[in-house]
Amino acid sequence: MSDLTLKLASRLSALKWQMVSAESCTGGMISARCTDLAGSSAWFDRGFVTYSNEAKTQMLGVPAELIAAQGAVSASVAHAMAIGAFYRSKSQVSVAVTGVAGPSGGSPEKPVGTVWFGWCVNGVVTTEVKLFQGDRSSIRHATVEHALEGLLNRLPG
Repeated sequence: MSDLTLKLASRLSALKWQMVSAESCTGGMISARCTDLAGSSAWFDRGFVTYSNEAKTQMLGVPAELIAAQGAVSASVAHAMAIGAFYRSKSQVSVAVTGVAGPSGGSPEKPVGTVWFGWCVNGVVTTEVKLFQGDRSSIRHATVEHALEGLLNRLPG
C-alpha cells in the first residue's frame, strides 16, 4: 500500500469525509487504488468509470454540447465531471480525470499524455492540466498519483 493512499485515508477519516472518483482515461484505477486498502468504505463512497462521452453525459450530467464544443479532454469537461460526481454521491470531495493515455488519439493541441484533472471540495472545483511522458501504462499510473496527491493537498488540515 502506498504512503499516499494511507495519508489520504487518514486525512479523510479524520475529517469524517468521503470521496468519489470520476474516471475516464484511468478506467477505474483510482477507485481500485483506494479500495485496495481494507476499510476504505469508511472514506471511499463510490467511483464512476465514464470512459465514453455518452457515459460522461448519462452518469455525471456532463452536457453533450460541452463535450462537442470543448472535447472530452478539456478543463470544462474535467470541471463538469468533478461537480457531477460530487452531486451524485454523498461525498464531500471528488476527483475527476480525463485525458489521452495513448498510444494513439493525440493531436497537436492535445498530445498523448495530456490529462485534465478536476477536484471538488465542498462544491468548489479547481482544475489543472498535466502532460505526462511515457507509454500508456506509465501515463495512467502518473495520472492516478497526481489525482490522489492533488486531492490530499486540497483537503483541510
